[in-house]
Amino acid sequence: MALTERDIRRLENTKQNSIEFQGKPSIHGMVDGQVAIEKKSNSQLALYRKKYGKLWKMYMSSDGNQYVDGTLRTNTLEYTHKFIDYRFFLHNFNRDIGTAEFFLPWVGPTEDTDMDDARRSFLVPFNMTLNTILIRPETLSDTTADIRIKVKKEDNDLTVDTVATATYETDDLASNTYFKLNESDFDNAPTVEAGDKVGLTILSGADPSGTIDWYITSVWKVEVTI
Repeated sequence: MALTERDIRRLENTKQNSIEFQGKPSIHGMVDGQVAIEKKSNSQLALYRKKYGKLWKMYMSSDGNQYVDGTLRTNTLEYTHKFIDYRFFLHNFNRDIGTAEFFLPWVGPTEDTDMDDARRSFLVPFNMTLNTILIRPETLSDTTADIRIKVKKEDNDLTVDTVATATYETDDLASNTYFKLNESDFDNAPTVEAGDKVGLTILSGADPSGTIDWYITSVWKVEVTI
């Protein structure tokens, strides 16, 4: 049966063009109801549709990974295998550190020269990497001291090993002013594994002060495996 002129008009009005863009599809460059596909280098395939005066977008995955451009909101979020987040720990203490190496406390002000204490070491539940350590000393008498931070661990052989070392080198430390060391400042990856006992030490190249408050916070990238 031959199509009538009315049938032809209906088909023309309901069809949707699929066009692969080299650039980014825009709301002004598409007609209502049009579908477009965008694929940038090293990115997922993006499906666009213009409808109700807005440009709608959805990513398609070829490897099971999924990404969002903005904020992910959900009423319930359940992880069934693995996720990565960031957690921080407090290491504040009050002491004259001189030029001795001290282990930082994890629970209460219990800094000392060894990590053989439940308050100066932390039993690692998941693989963890030191992302950042922030340090703010109180009143300093020597502002030229280099401050060295070490990540140490004790695994099942009961030997304390140095994992990574970073040094804040400066001629201008300032009282009541914070500085930080990032993961990239360490000479090795500052990573400890599940089941290790981890400790952090501080060592000054010169006596920076008398007894003062040291405000220290460490931020860790944690690979939680369920």
